[in-house]
Amino acid sequence: MALDGLLLHVILKRLQSLCPCKVNKIQNISDEEICFHVYTRHGNEKIVVNAHSNSNRIYLDPYAVSSSLQPSNFVMVLRKCCSQAILDQIQQIGFDRILEFTLVNRDELGDTKRYKLYIELMGKYSNIVLVDHNGIIIDALKRIPIYENTKRMIHPGAQYTLPDPGQKKNPLCIDQIDRNTSLVNQIYGFSPLLSKEFLKRMQEGEKYEEILQELLNSKTLYIYKKDFHCLAMTHLEEIPKQFEFMEGFHHLYAAEEQKNRIREQCQDVYRAVEKELKKAQKKLPKLQDTLELSKDYCKYKLYGDLLFAYMGQIQKDQTVKVPSFESDDIIEIPLDMRYDIKQNANRYYQKYHKAKRSISILQEQIRQCEMDIAYFEQLHEQLRHCTIQDALEIKEELIKERILRPKKNTLTKRGKKKPNVLCLQINDDLIYVGKNNIQNQTITSKIANKKDLWFHVKDYHGSHVLLKAEKPTENLIRMCANLAAYFSKSKDSSSVPVNYCLVSELKKVPGAKTGFVTMKSYKTIFIDPQEVPIEEWIQTYKKI
Repeated sequence: MALDGLLLHVILKRLQSLCPCKVNKIQNISDEEICFHVYTRHGNEKIVVNAHSNSNRIYLDPYAVSSSLQPSNFVMVLRKCCSQAILDQIQQIGFDRILEFTLVNRDELGDTKRYKLYIELMGKYSNIVLVDHNGIIIDALKRIPIYENTKRMIHPGAQYTLPDPGQKKNPLCIDQIDRNTSLVNQIYGFSPLLSKEFLKRMQEGEKYEEILQELLNSKTLYIYKKDFHCLAMTHLEEIPKQFEFMEGFHHLYAAEEQKNRIREQCQDVYRAVEKELKKAQKKLPKLQDTLELSKDYCKYKLYGDLLFAYMGQIQKDQTVKVPSFESDDIIEIPLDMRYDIKQNANRYYQKYHKAKRSISILQEQIRQCEMDIAYFEQLHEQLRHCTIQDALEIKEELIKERILRPKKNTLTKRGKKKPNVLCLQINDDLIYVGKNNIQNQTITSKIANKKDLWFHVKDYHGSHVLLKAEKPTENLIRMCANLAAYFSKSKDSSSVPVNYCLVSELKKVPGAKTGFVTMKSYKTIFIDPQEVPIEEWIQTYKKI
């Protein structure tokens, strides 16, 4: 669901409390998402604006991370005009889904310049447009030339015009409502979802003004399976998740946006893993079929022996029939007409020796192919749970394995970064969680001591979890098992078996892929992975 005008009006109140403020930095988080770092009277804040057709929004997000993407042309223009500017005020155009930022800055000569930044959050028409004091467009995130839209051109040098709002009523000044018609067609700022909720409540006896005041004074965001709003949607008959208003937007979009950003910045990693996995899966049955054929290699030796034994008694033909040495059976032997009988016999001996040698080679290739499939399935699973930093570490691993080629134009690295291992601190006890092979190897070989407890989900690909505690309690063991099950392929299963043992019981397999170990002896605990407590643990106990 997209934002409606009344929900945007509630967001506006929170944004207006920041003004006036100073714009310190402007960064593009993704191709259609921009983060404004502003300094206010209460400290630093991050205003995130997303102009994607499906997830357009504006909100305060303290968790917004800087991107490694090169700044787009539009962001460079924003930096030139608006960096270090004063964000004087933020207004909503009526109750439409358009916000107007008024920015004051000084140019190279010290003259005062005023700019307007229009944030249009209108579904597939969402856009961000920078306008000068005369209303002339300086640039836009999405340029719309005249041949695409004859009514409203968005292009540098054109006059900026607001979209046609239509003829509706102001939601704050309502005299009469037609309850048989959707409020979307009667009042500004309503979406179909909000209209259904208002009409249902009014039919149950609530007054329009009371419902509107509840919406405007709301400090909670209600998130449902497919919808969200700052007003409880009782007509959906669902139990919503409730969050503090701005915090709710982060929970609503964080997981999906992170996946999108990872795909934008690490597309080559996804493509390489999927390509290598498909290649190995296609190769395995072919190797197995070849092995089955090679196991019948003894017949080629028999053909050669028979041809030499009966060489003087048979005539050259496409197929010759000779009696078997051991029984009275007649054996048919195909011949290659390009060669004589002696040469055909020698060729069968060559086939015999080749097939005999190939069995051990094919068995080794099948074993290697099965290991490759397991390895790339593991990487594929790790990409489901990873952050951008984790994905970049997976990319580094693929370059090390020579599956990906390093870029030639990359700058020389000043120092090797530490793996982005998740660490939770509970009093004096530490829990380490690895979300890729490099992190797993770091935990097992560098962080772990012999007396620490090590956890891994049974029979699935998953993370290595390490518990450093003098006296491991049952709660800590169950917590580690829950983390090991959650960051694995069995995340959505129940009663997941998790093996755990002392680090001294681990053994690294020679020649195995990064992070692969085996256990000499272990115990098993069964756990039901639960997302909500794990998120709370990470927020509460994460060591920075």
